Amino acid sequence: MANVFFYIILSILILDYALEQLLSYLNSTYWSDQLPEELEGIYDREKYCRSQQYEKSKQKFSFILSTLTLMVMLLMLICGGFARIDEFIRHYYNNPILVALFFFGILGLISSVLSLPFDYYHVFVLEEKFGFNRTTIRTFILDRLKGLILGIIIGGGLISLIILIYESTGNYFWVIAWAVMTFFMIFMSMFYSNLIVPIFNKQKPLEQSPLRDAIEQFAGKIGFKLKNIYIIDGSKRSKKANAYFTGLGMKKRIVLYDTLILDHTIEELVAILAHEIGHYKKKHSLMGLIFSTLQTGIMVFILSLFIRKDSAVAQSLCQALSGLSGLEVRQSFHVGILAFGLLYSPLSFLLGLILNQISRKHEYAADRFAGVHYNATALMDALKKLSVNNLSNLRPHPAYVFFYYSHPTLLQRLHALEKIAESQSA
Repeated sequence: MANVFFYIILSILILDYALEQLLSYLNSTYWSDQLPEELEGIYDREKYCRSQQYEKSKQKFSFILSTLTLMVMLLMLICGGFARIDEFIRHYYNNPILVALFFFGILGLISSVLSLPFDYYHVFVLEEKFGFNRTTIRTFILDRLKGLILGIIIGGGLISLIILIYESTGNYFWVIAWAVMTFFMIFMSMFYSNLIVPIFNKQKPLEQSPLRDAIEQFAGKIGFKLKNIYIIDGSKRSKKANAYFTGLGMKKRIVLYDTLILDHTIEELVAILAHEIGHYKKKHSLMGLIFSTLQTGIMVFILSLFIRKDSAVAQSLCQALSGLSGLEVRQSFHVGILAFGLLYSPLSFLLGLILNQISRKHEYAADRFAGVHYNATALMDALKKLSVNNLSNLRPHPAYVFFYYSHPTLLQRLHALEKIAESQSA
């Protein structure tokens, strides 16, 4: 059975890569040197050509990165690299938690070292070439060091707790692990902006100003209690603009990038915030949390069936990662969960498609809320400006949208908003 698992995992990796390249190719067939008629009034010809160049550069970079990632994964699997790392650690430690921490720590270190040149190229070459990058070398290095420390503290702590539950419980491991992971997701949803974001960015409350007055006036009009409006220094890393809604209950807050404020009018900014408030009013954040919780429960339950202690399936799953090396791999939680993660990826992919479909519907609903309760035209202007300033690809292939997009395309959103604007002016 170990060989069956091994070849299934190999097939999944290769098919996933093939699908990614096929979709990328289909997307490229929609590129054009001429400004498409449907984009007139959004892009001018020069800006559109630049957006196409940006898209081509990103695709080329993605192809190289995906190809090298596949090659490394195949090499690790076929040559038993994961099994060799596990065997090396067991020469020094027997405690299952320590073995798991060093196992994932070594894999994380290898991944970080291999990805560092690509991260550097993406930030300081690709993004720099198209005028987006504002990251300094110091910020780049500090971001990775902070991410590493957070990964050790949060990731290491969570893995240790899950393994402790696995070692201490029987068939109900998945129920307790699911409860722990659900608590963690809820906690991070509520406190991420308070605890994690300040490590990387400065946030400050939006001062009393015409913008804040306009926001508070709109929030009061729709009966939305909003005290926490923050500005984040997104310009520290990029010229790209964004806004997002985070938190639950009293911890909810709206965060605006400083780059967004520089590029948009007050009316456009309020329209963007109306969209974010629409997500909250329609309970999209809560629904997203519920879906994520259910998805996690499904994953942990199936995982528990594959990694039951001393089962033939669990041993075969772990042995699959020895590849063609002939090494004997001990059944363990950390090796089992890595193999399961690779085996589970098709189901995770399918669940992701469902969540993307739901997310696109939520975006339409939030747009509709902003258009009806505030100003559809202002939101349209804001979306156009955001897309053009970010050199977005406004004509993606429908298959690419179906598989990868969590938002409708700009043209789809504008078409829906135009109907609202027409009904308002009628």
